[in-house]
Amino acid sequence: MYPAVLIVDDEITIIESLEGILSDDGFEVMHAFNGYEALKKIEAESPDIVLLDIWMPGMDGIETLKEIKKIMPSLPVVMITGHGTIESAVDATKSGAYDFLEKPLSIDKVMVTINNALNFRKLEEENIYLRKKSIEKNSITGTSPAVQKLYGEITNAAPSDASILITGENGTGKEMVARTIHQFSLRPEQPLIIINCAAIPEESLDSELFGHEKGAFEEATSKNKGKFELASGGTLFLDEIGDMNINTQAKILRALESKTFQRIGGGRTLHMDVRLIASSNKNLEKEIENGNFRKDLYFRLNVIPIQVPPLRERKEDIPMLVDTFLEKLSKQSSEKKKTISENTLKLLAAYDWPGNVRELKNLLERLSIMVESDHIDVADIPQPYNPEYKPIQLMEKDLSLYEDNLNLAKKQFEKEFIKQKLSREGGNLKSAAKKLGTSVKYIKKSIL
Repeated sequence: MYPAVLIVDDEITIIESLEGILSDDGFEVMHAFNGYEALKKIEAESPDIVLLDIWMPGMDGIETLKEIKKIMPSLPVVMITGHGTIESAVDATKSGAYDFLEKPLSIDKVMVTINNALNFRKLEEENIYLRKKSIEKNSITGTSPAVQKLYGEITNAAPSDASILITGENGTGKEMVARTIHQFSLRPEQPLIIINCAAIPEESLDSELFGHEKGAFEEATSKNKGKFELASGGTLFLDEIGDMNINTQAKILRALESKTFQRIGGGRTLHMDVRLIASSNKNLEKEIENGNFRKDLYFRLNVIPIQVPPLRERKEDIPMLVDTFLEKLSKQSSEKKKTISENTLKLLAAYDWPGNVRELKNLLERLSIMVESDHIDVADIPQPYNPEYKPIQLMEKDLSLYEDNLNLAKKQFEKEFIKQKLSREGGNLKSAAKKLGTSVKYIKKSIL
């Protein structure tokens, strides 16, 4: 389908000339002689772009532009005038116009402007789509009261620039909460930079956060931007900040209070505009009592506290989580989505899940690989989730089925042996392959 252009002008000669040129280039062209007619055409025909004259009788171009932006905010509008002034251009731009053309019109400039506006709209629509997919991917799954309360806290906290401290046990989804806050903030198009304070050696953390100049230390062979600099204009997420050493905590506090920092080995002061989100699975108040965390930094971070509930406090979400994970796993493996029995769901709900949602996800990934059937039942659930579980043993009666076929018996033994080894390794394919002295690919081939 060709793009549709709406020309709005009270001069018939302008409309006729533009219609001829644009039609020859493959555009679908429609026209209106005033603002009221234009608004009706937009609602009825949904054009891809509007060429709008500023000076028209009745409702002028600026008024029409403002009304267009109310009903279709993403529709690009290019203003046309024979009386161009700086004031009218500024007014049109403030009201949402994409660009500004002056009469007499240059056909080359008209075509370039239209194509640029259409490309810009396409990029905007792609960004909106990608942002929507990102929000869906990182959203917390569930409808329990605990999750509804969490949704409310995220919605209230996201639009501000206040620091946020997310607390919760391992595996509850603290990073997902941080990503959701960023997507609903006033900075969604800007970077979200994540640093795991527990995963970076103490001696490297300062350089990771603030960057360094070439020659600042022996390994600094080139200039390096730190996370504060990379997150400029966006959000910096300090994951597991409770594992950060006291000295780095002091530097973080100083940077937050002054909104400035310096790269290691540098003398230039850099200003920062960063929204800070931190998380911890530790009780930071106890860490303060034990001298492991600065009280002043805690108060600086804990402007808006958000507690992510453990899975044992939102067990009514388990069926929805199970369905979501099985759906994702089927798409990843390009295989039929497995179903699960009601009794199995009740069994999973009876478990306390010390590893929370991450543990549930890992179990379902394991089951999707190990269970041959398309249906997961109670007998498939291993310990500790199922106290009654007994591993399938390769008994003599099983082998008797293949007493006249040695190759089939070997294959059956190998398959059961690999499955039991994989079960002992908690479903970890790499670990099982290493212990068996084979490859992950071979294990998958043998048990499927």
